Amino acid sequence: MPPPDHSISGIERVWNGERVVPVLTIADRSTAIPLARALVRGGIRVLEITFRTAAAADALRMIADSVPEAILGAGTVLDPRQAMRAAESGARFIVSPGFGADVAGASADASLPYLPGVATATEIMGALSLGFDRLKLFPAAQVGGVAAIRALSAPFPDVRFCPTGGVDRRSSLEYLALPQVFAVGGSWMVPPDAVAAGDWQRIEALARAATGGPETAFA
Repeated sequence: MPPPDHSISGIERVWNGERVVPVLTIADRSTAIPLARALVRGGIRVLEITFRTAAAADALRMIADSVPEAILGAGTVLDPRQAMRAAESGARFIVSPGFGADVAGASADASLPYLPGVATATEIMGALSLGFDRLKLFPAAQVGGVAAIRALSAPFPDVRFCPTGGVDRRSSLEYLALPQVFAVGGSWMVPPDAVAAGDWQRIEALARAATGGPETAFA
């Protein structure tokens, strides 16, 4: 397997200091561009498009073409085929809920950094054995949240986490206060009712609040 592009020179380099990553499940292609534009206006540039819907690859491609300032990645990537399809659609990074050596290989083949998911010490050891020290903790809330990160960081001091799963605005601040956390992922700034209503102003305000900007009446 080619050497992974995995740590400070990989995922963090591509994310370029962004610390809040919306996890977007887009079922309706028509919402993709206005949703991305609202998030970017709100100060969020890194967007993870989950490959959970039939519209995911098209949505990724549409955003890549129309919102070039967005830094796009594919999430919930479970196999090499999805990884290659994501790369062809314009993804700049790959995220999985767990660790897949075959997905890591496909990501390396496409020259894309890979952020694998872990939930246990055993999984962290497996990821470290292949050179990965930037890891997604998933599902973060369910496996112990802040307390879990503190506990896992004792035996694994060089690992940095991106907790995802059950993260809301309040817990995002708690996670980001930890030196072991380089970013958080979540969907609290893209509530389904706002997306369905096309309330892009509300989503822009929630994005601004998520990144520490001034809150508004829409947040």
